[in-house]
Amino acid sequence: MSDFQIAVIPVTVFQQNCTVLWDTKTRQCAVIDPGGEPGRIIDLLNRMDLLPELILLTHGHLDHAGGALALKGVIDEARSQMGLGKVPVVGPDERDMFLLQSIETQAAKFGITGLRNITPDRFVTEGEVIELGSLKFQVVHVPGHTPGHVAFVDPAAKLALVGDIVFRQGVGRSDFEYGDGPALLAGIKEKLLPMGDDIAFICGHGEGSTFGAERRENPFLQYDFHF
Repeated sequence: MSDFQIAVIPVTVFQQNCTVLWDTKTRQCAVIDPGGEPGRIIDLLNRMDLLPELILLTHGHLDHAGGALALKGVIDEARSQMGLGKVPVVGPDERDMFLLQSIETQAAKFGITGLRNITPDRFVTEGEVIELGSLKFQVVHVPGHTPGHVAFVDPAAKLALVGDIVFRQGVGRSDFEYGDGPALLAGIKEKLLPMGDDIAFICGHGEGSTFGAERRENPFLQYDFHF
């Protein structure tokens, strides 16, 4: 079992779960989906004496990626003072680039300020492994909510970061013009759930769950819906 700790900070009016994750032995740290309010995220990092070496994005929606650029700027400055390189923004799949480049436009429609477009340092691809201390996250591409949505899953640590793919008793919206409901459900059932009933997940909004609980009880996963 990996030794790690997690802090979840719901940010912005969307109450999106920004996750701070670190290996307790090496102190290696990542921030996942910093959707906004970077000051609150930095406050937590300072309190815990953590300096992230990764910013991970599950997908390109403004409430998950809108604060990444500002957060990166603050972290880069801190790392520079310690003689360290810049923190990379990694993910999602490149098919979400159009969303990452329209964050400011979308934020304006909601009357939200301070969110910024971002170009990741690199995108991720299905099957690659991202290491953070003893954690080894497999990248699983599950489109449907967005074309380039990915989950980060470490089966050994029994932990998954799923963004807006699946929730407790729910699944991500697929009624966008680029959404795909059947692909979303197929990805959950065929890619995520088989990885293990005992894998706990942190989702983008609300309380998390386990793959097993959702396989048994999530109403959206009990039947073959036709959209």
